[in-house]
Amino acid sequence: MINAPQTQQELLQNANRLAGKTLVHLAQIMHEKPPQDLKKQKGWCGQFIERCLGADGGNLPQPDFSTLGIELKTLPISPHGLVQESTYVSVVNLKGALGQNWRESVVYQKLKQVLWVPIAHVKGQSLLESRIATPFFWSMDSTQERLLRQDWENVMDKVSMGEIHQISARMGEVLQVRPKAAHSRVITETINEDGESSQTLPRGFYLRSRFTQSLLDRALKR
Repeated sequence: MINAPQTQQELLQNANRLAGKTLVHLAQIMHEKPPQDLKKQKGWCGQFIERCLGADGGNLPQPDFSTLGIELKTLPISPHGLVQESTYVSVVNLKGALGQNWRESVVYQKLKQVLWVPIAHVKGQSLLESRIATPFFWSMDSTQERLLRQDWENVMDKVSMGEIHQISARMGEVLQVRPKAAHSRVITETINEDGESSQTLPRGFYLRSRFTQSLLDRALKR
């Protein structure tokens, strides 16, 4: 059991110690047995890095390092530093959306301060051979917050009006919404346009890869 870091500096130092190591090497150090098929258990990688760094947030709607207010996000990249996919942030609250405030939202709390851990994968190799790249901290600036807030509010306005069917992955400049379920049989409650209870697929907020690419490029100063 890794103790939770007490300061941001301690967290970054611990994260930097992971840089250069492969997932399989880290698993050996941590005495963990990785899943046989990471493609079917994509969540394992992020949860494993959380355990390596002593995250204490669990599955609660709060940052992974609760006392520091810092979220941890792994970022799959190519060996050339190209982001490979969008980044999951949180579930979309599909009921009780009225009165929700951006600064009090889970999305804001999760993205206020983020420790990004890029993980480079060479095509054709096992995912366990993926290598940890240099971690970096990010805090949203005023422009980034404006874009994130605008996308979030546009989605939540449609949720509150019962217009779930109008929400698609095409919406949002930096924050998009996609189905968040293991299969189509998973459903959740929402409110339709008539104000009545309805059922739909769970949805999740995701950061677009072009946005996280800009964060990575800035961290690398390129």
